[in-house]
Amino acid sequence: MRKPVFDICVIGFALFSMFFGAGNVIFPPYLGLGCGSSWFAGFAWYYLADIGLALLAMFAILRCGSTDKLMERIGAVPAKILLTAITLCIGPMLAIPRTAATTHEMALTPLVGNVSPVLFSVLFFALIFAMCVKQSAVVDIVGKLLTPALLLGLLVLIVLGLLDPMGPLPTDRVLVESVAGTGIEAGYQTMDVLAAILFGIIIPKSAEDKGYSGKKKVSVVAGASLVAGGALMAVYLGLTYLGATTSDFFDLSVQRSALMVAIVEDLMGKSGLWLFALIVALACITTAAALVSSSADFFSSLLKVSYQKMVLVMCVFSAVAANFGLDTIVSIAAPILNIVYPPTLVVVCMSFLEKWLPDHMAVRCAAAGALVVSAAQTAGLWMALPLSAQGFGWLVPAAVCGLVGFVIGRCKRA
Repeated sequence: MRKPVFDICVIGFALFSMFFGAGNVIFPPYLGLGCGSSWFAGFAWYYLADIGLALLAMFAILRCGSTDKLMERIGAVPAKILLTAITLCIGPMLAIPRTAATTHEMALTPLVGNVSPVLFSVLFFALIFAMCVKQSAVVDIVGKLLTPALLLGLLVLIVLGLLDPMGPLPTDRVLVESVAGTGIEAGYQTMDVLAAILFGIIIPKSAEDKGYSGKKKVSVVAGASLVAGGALMAVYLGLTYLGATTSDFFDLSVQRSALMVAIVEDLMGKSGLWLFALIVALACITTAAALVSSSADFFSSLLKVSYQKMVLVMCVFSAVAANFGLDTIVSIAAPILNIVYPPTLVVVCMSFLEKWLPDHMAVRCAAAGALVVSAAQTAGLWMALPLSAQGFGWLVPAAVCGLVGFVIGRCKRA
């Protein structure tokens, strides 16, 4: 009994750090600042729209058996195209190089001054290559070694903020128009559902490497997902609280990273910047290792190339891309992410309705509707649709298209 519990914790900690990138360090405090006296409600909406949806994706993958089986509901070719787009954006086009650029700009430069980004990116991805070249070791390295250090640093910061907060919690101050809307939009825009689609490739394999199969594998991965969700809840709650305690000193014009630095300096002095740098670096390294391993696994299967060669390709490509800087990386890949996220979320959510949707026609139509509308909105069209302000403008058209597909499916079976 001890071994399954231990393995669940190791895999769960690894999954926690895979989701917890550098952006997750600086975003909850800003949310707490904006929501003010309603900071807990803001956190709850954020958590549901971020990790709630990500865990939903993980359980959808478990329910279907694999990422491929989940996505094939929209058809074999569309599924490959969508998965490739997701992997490119969450992998080497955006998220992987962004981890190196973020570590350089937020962790290294503030402490030691100007360091060559080219040299740093080479060293950074040399470390990631060493971590990922043996696929079965990735989850253990992250779960046993790096995540405990990351969690310890975060918990030290949060506990200090609870014992000696920067300021009092506001009693009647909210800087945002809608607490629920702000929390949902923030969680939705993290797009962790896309990351979960990739992590759904390597997390089950990690359980298999530890000797689990069948229902035992499902229970281990499900337990690990709950461990990760619980750890993320505690950390997000603490960081949101820290942000709420800064309401007497800042407004929403402050930059997110500057707000986090101010909190750390107030709680720990200048020496606290080393802790902040460590947290950012560990968050980026763990996320980069997970994404490189997942992306390499996907493309090695797709292109029939060895996993080790794909890890090398991912690291070299990401090292080059990292030197374009954060703003350029985001501007290139963000529109593609905005297009592929809605149909992916449709497939995830509708997988739980399979009992009533046996022929997948409703899923295909709903995903197609979400794709078309999200592409049009990304191009600047159809912005007046319901829920567009929260990033869910595609939801009503997807529901209508899904209903049409359901009717078509029923007519075909009649």
